Order: sequence, then structure tokens, then C-alpha cells
Amino acid sequence: MDFAVWLTYLGVITALILFPGPVALLCMHHGLRHGRRRALATVVGGALASLALMALSSLGLGAILATSETAFVVLKAVGAAYLVYLGIQAWRAPAEPMASPEANMDVTSGIRSRRRLFSKGFTVGISNPKDLLFFGALFPSFIDLGQPQWSQFVILALTWLAVDLATMTAYASVGSTVSRWFGTPRRVRLFNRTTGGLFMAAGGALATSHR
Repeated sequence: MDFAVWLTYLGVITALILFPGPVALLCMHHGLRHGRRRALATVVGGALASLALMALSSLGLGAILATSETAFVVLKAVGAAYLVYLGIQAWRAPAEPMASPEANMDVTSGIRSRRRLFSKGFTVGISNPKDLLFFGALFPSFIDLGQPQWSQFVILALTWLAVDLATMTAYASVGSTVSRWFGTPRRVRLFNRTTGGLFMAAGGALATSHR
């Protein structure tokens, strides 16, 4: 891959990934609620979802969604419903002051907690059909058809993965850092309702979006 093309791609995806979306919001939310270390499970889940969408797009499923209104609407409804569900969960969460993320948690509970966070990160990432269409439109713009395509795809995917992991880890770290500000029930309730409202708004935006 030409180095200038790769640099252009790097700049484009960095700007795109830095713009906060549902996965970024979830990483920040989990960073505040569970601490940066455990929120890394959410980060990894979201990143692997992106890799899965890239692979599906390369197999032509993005093109299927682009031509099938029914498939797009069904996947869009599932993704929107899950975001609204997360919003309701956050809105109704107990208004308890933030405790130490590792407090009163043994090894088994910690593993289960990370699995749940990973699952949520992966589900939010994989459930947006617009991302599948996006990868289907983005990658061909940077792939030289006169060169081996598989190696170029790997370079593009790994570059996205590196930027995505770094950016979402930063979001989780920001959430963990500001957690000390939420030491009263009133502030926790405000946080719950703010993040809950944002998740529900994201779900509504996805539900009303078009290809």
C-alpha cells in the first residue's frame, strides 16, 4: 500500500473514530461505573465488533444491506431497540455514590463482570447496520485493485483496530477519571439520566436513519 494513501486513510478514520458514538458513550459510561481496567473489556468488545463488521463487509454482506430494504430495517430495529434498552437500564440505575471499582469483588465476580462488559461492547458495536455499509463504502476508496487486495485489507483493518482501541481506551479513562465527582446521590442520578437519555437518543436516531 502506498504510504501517502495510508496516511490519508489514517487521518480520515482518526477523525471518524474520535467523533463520539454509541460505543464511545458506552466506554465512558463503563469507565465511570466500573473503572478503567474493567472497562477495557468494553473497549475490546467494541473493537472486535468493528473487525467482524469489516469481515462481513468484505464478504459482500454490506452490499446485500445496501440493496435489501427489509434486511436493513430489521437490523436497524434490533440495534435501535438495544440502545434504548441500555438507556432505560442506565436511567433506572440506583442513585448510589460511585464506589471503588474493585471493592468487594472476588476473582470470579471480576471475570463475570468483564464478560458482561465485553458482551455489551460487542453487541452495541455489531448491531448498527450503517457501520456495515460504511465499511463497504470506505475500504474500496483506499484499495488499489492492481495490487494484492487481501494484504491491503489487513493493513486497513489493523490500522482501524489500533486507532479504535486507543481512542475508546481514552474515553474509558476519561470516565474513570471523572468518577470521583459523583460522590452524592444527586450527581449520580444526574449522571444516570444523562447517559440514559443519550443512549435512548442514539437508539431513536438509528431507528429514524436511512441508508
